[in-house]
Amino acid sequence: MGGESTTRTAPRSGGKSTGPVGSKAGQRLSGLAVALGIVLFLGGFGWGALVYRPYTVPTTSMTPTIDAGDRVLAQRVDGSEIRRGDVVVFNDKSWVTNASVVKRVVAVGGDTVSCCTNGKLTVNGKQIAEGYLKGSVVEDKNIPTVKVPQGRLFLLGDERQGSLDSSAHLSDAAQGTVARSAVTARVDAVVWPMKGMLERPTGFEALGVLSQPGPLRIIVTLIVAGAVLVLGGGAYGPIAKRMGGRRTRARTEPVGAR
Repeated sequence: MGGESTTRTAPRSGGKSTGPVGSKAGQRLSGLAVALGIVLFLGGFGWGALVYRPYTVPTTSMTPTIDAGDRVLAQRVDGSEIRRGDVVVFNDKSWVTNASVVKRVVAVGGDTVSCCTNGKLTVNGKQIAEGYLKGSVVEDKNIPTVKVPQGRLFLLGDERQGSLDSSAHLSDAAQGTVARSAVTARVDAVVWPMKGMLERPTGFEALGVLSQPGPLRIIVTLIVAGAVLVLGGGAYGPIAKRMGGRRTRARTEPVGAR
């Protein structure tokens, strides 16, 4: 009988493999990726919970920067750290009872503030370019010259026509100013809807150093990186199993001539 060359599929094991899938090195790297990812993910959330507080802004007084119903993240800070241009959360019973207020600091202790000169807010004789107002009307604010006492802040809402801010409390004993100690947090970002980090108040740079953003970007990076590592490490097993199954089905062995 003439010789013939054929192939036959290698016999498959009668039982299913219960051992780990993939190379030992791959399994170790997968485990390390998952462990590191969990640390980064939980660490990021823990850090964020320690540093930031969420607030829902109920009014339109900070439009267009923050609209009514927006959810913001505010970094816990001491009032002594606040600088011109910051959007802050504070509590002052002479303004609102049992509620936090969100406004923008436009002048600090020792400053002289007034409005308006050529349609612009004036601080220490300098007209401030407030790009974050996005064209909102400023001229309607009639603020006589106010000398801000040391240790206090003068605050305005970005919605200059209807905001009940320092300009609405000029007749108070403190001429509308708020104590630095009343500040509990500084707003970094609007997170719902996702508007991102607040615009830098660069118009105040000529008057002094601006506040630096908090660690929110770093925290988000840690959380995202952790999630990617956990998902990537967890996917190694199923991917290795599928690739191994394909190699097994494709493997054949030669049969000698007969």
